[in-house]
Amino acid sequence: MPFIPLKPIPMKERVSMMFVSYGRIDVKDGAFVVVDDVNGERMHIPVGSVACIMLEPGTRVSHAAVKLAAVTGTLLIWVGEAGVRLYASGQPGGARSDKLLYQANLALDPDLRLKVVRKMFELRFGEPAPERRSVDQLRGIEGARVRKTYQMMAKQYGVPWQGRRYDPKEWDKSDVANQCLSAATACLYGVTEAAVLAAGYAPAVGFVHSGKPLSFVYDIADLFKFDTVVPAAFRIAATRPATPDRAVRVACRDIFRQTKLLRRIIPAIEDVLAAGGTEPPPPPEDSQPPAIPEPKSMADSGHRS
Repeated sequence: MPFIPLKPIPMKERVSMMFVSYGRIDVKDGAFVVVDDVNGERMHIPVGSVACIMLEPGTRVSHAAVKLAAVTGTLLIWVGEAGVRLYASGQPGGARSDKLLYQANLALDPDLRLKVVRKMFELRFGEPAPERRSVDQLRGIEGARVRKTYQMMAKQYGVPWQGRRYDPKEWDKSDVANQCLSAATACLYGVTEAAVLAAGYAPAVGFVHSGKPLSFVYDIADLFKFDTVVPAAFRIAATRPATPDRAVRVACRDIFRQTKLLRRIIPAIEDVLAAGGTEPPPPPEDSQPPAIPEPKSMADSGHRS
């Protein structure tokens, strides 16, 4: 039969995330699977329909599995226990130099950067940013409002609150509220990073945040944080579950589906960057989306096809 090229599933139509721990991820019979080496069990994952897969400690990944995730545009993220630390991430494909140059131009020009930051402030708080304020001043105003919002939500759900305090290296020493918030924001950051990369932008080139590998991810995630995962984290913390991280993950998965978060992230990225007032460059004619497996070559192994 003739080869029929497949098309990648758009980011907005994918499942938001999956967590995998203590298993060997491989490709068996062309399918993305997690193999339990102890019991010999095999679980299939529809890799092409997932935005990002978070790999916790105890997980091993084969070369074939990483390649399959790359060609289908699925982001692999290596995280710590409960997702509170991010060690590395893959490239889901589709990133183009024109988008990166557009983003960098906005970030490097102080006036354009301020316009983008003001737009982020407006989207986040539902009101225009105060006039004649620098990026640092707006960051300080934002921080004060965020701390106040945490206090109000803790009071609303009856959760003891002493501030946002946690140590990624000492997960168990944090109180339940901070554990829930850490797990919730980790889920949001993973999904947001997958969307940022799929849209062709650089996670490290931020506007409000800077100097970190995920600065732009934090910028975009903050636009949705207090409407999605933070209320869920406090609601779950109020019940004092035995496994806060698992309860939060399930809640975040449902919230992302109900709010259609993946449909909203990329338009939000384009919206805030457009506030700079510069026209994005047209995409190159030879720009490539996430790849899909090619037809099997008829040549021998030493031949280029």
